[in-house]
Amino acid sequence: MEISFLDLKKINLRYAPAFQEVFNDVLESGWFILGKKVSEFEENFAAYCGVKKCIGVANGLDALILILEGYKELGFMKEGDEIIVPSNTYIASILAITKAGLCPVLAEPTLSDYLIDPIAIEKHITKRTKGIMPVHLYGQLCNMDPINALAAKYDLKVIEDSAQSHGAYYKGKRSGNLGDASGFSFYPGKNLGALGDGGAITTNDEKLAEVLFALRNYGSEEKYKNMYRGVNSRLDELQAGFLSVKLRTLDEDNAARKNIAARYLQEIKNEKIVLPGLNNDEGHVWHVFTVRTAERVVFKKHLQDNGIQTIVHYPIPPHKQQAYAEMSGRSFPVSEQIHREILSIPISPIMDIEEVNTVIQIINKY
Repeated sequence: MEISFLDLKKINLRYAPAFQEVFNDVLESGWFILGKKVSEFEENFAAYCGVKKCIGVANGLDALILILEGYKELGFMKEGDEIIVPSNTYIASILAITKAGLCPVLAEPTLSDYLIDPIAIEKHITKRTKGIMPVHLYGQLCNMDPINALAAKYDLKVIEDSAQSHGAYYKGKRSGNLGDASGFSFYPGKNLGALGDGGAITTNDEKLAEVLFALRNYGSEEKYKNMYRGVNSRLDELQAGFLSVKLRTLDEDNAARKNIAARYLQEIKNEKIVLPGLNNDEGHVWHVFTVRTAERVVFKKHLQDNGIQTIVHYPIPPHKQQAYAEMSGRSFPVSEQIHREILSIPISPIMDIEEVNTVIQIINKY
């Protein structure tokens, strides 16, 4: 049996008739940019997240960049201000900060759940700090109460990186509604994935939303009148329509992921394998299921030899990337251990019982 890490073809074929209907609607409408499908998805996703506004953009990286640029336009941030971000995030979080002309300040996560440590955040706050970017890594939400308390104490903005947490919730609130603004990615492999690139921003700040609607469209609220030095970053009509279709079953798909994760947590029993820790069991949506082992290369080959595909999320920590060579001399031991030992095993809403059984058995035999 070959068990793929994530079978996107099988996941999306479930929606083929509805996707065809969306395609026909868009083709027949003759309207392909910022039309009805985008507006409908923005309304649907805002309602789903429990926020006032959703702004569809081209991808998740742009979502984060535009939030920061929006705060600069509103005068809350300026070039050189600092944003605190976890040191073990995917590099997009840090790229967004530097692309917006701001300075990333890396803070360590906790080893148990891989999420930014609120205690570490406060140690890095200075007079230049203007924001905190908690990254809801692997589908689990950060411990937001102490993070929001710090933001209130020091007058900071909280920008959620929700690229991996579609539908996750914390104390009754969804991801995307736990800070001042949130950036989402709809990359195909996400829990809510498009058939190409796509992203969105959610917020309850109507002034920020007004700026963002303009910034994504050349800085223009009215055609040929440009208030800001904006960009071209618009969610595509087709992708918006596809996303509205998949949004209807997101909670169902997340529930399937949770069921598989529950079995992994209960039935994987191998002293060489460290299972993921939980700070928010009920609201976790298990974008990926990560385990740790000091023998990752050997363990990965064991799974591969037994037909199980795995992925490393992520092999190189941001401060060791060539793009940020100026950080290379710094030490983040917790992040370095995570990046050195972590491995993601298959989990998706279309895995069957036999596949889950096999993954558990092969891991337990290691």
